[in-house]
Amino acid sequence: MRTIILLTISNIFMTIAWYGHLKFKSKPLFIVILVSWLIAFVEYCFQVPANRWGHGQFSAAQLKTIQEVITLIVFCVFSVTYLKEGVRWNYIVGFAFIVLAVFVIFKKW
Repeated sequence: MRTIILLTISNIFMTIAWYGHLKFKSKPLFIVILVSWLIAFVEYCFQVPANRWGHGQFSAAQLKTIQEVITLIVFCVFSVTYLKEGVRWNYIVGFAFIVLAVFVIFKKW
């Protein structure tokens, strides 16, 4: 559970670093890059321990899959609440395919 929590926190920071600046298009690009890098540093402070502690309980492929699913969930919430963009039907279908990928990756074959 610790790995999932840390990955969620890291993804919140990374989503803010990657997409938070979209509301500040009038700011100079070098400033938003610098701020994004500073936010991304905080993200790494959660991401690296999550992967280090999670590896062993999960394979590297499973860790990456967990991270991607968390990223999509965090991004959807961020997109709707912060960017005020809707979630379209085709996004949901695409996410459903990713859930299928999670099943395939985590299934003991």
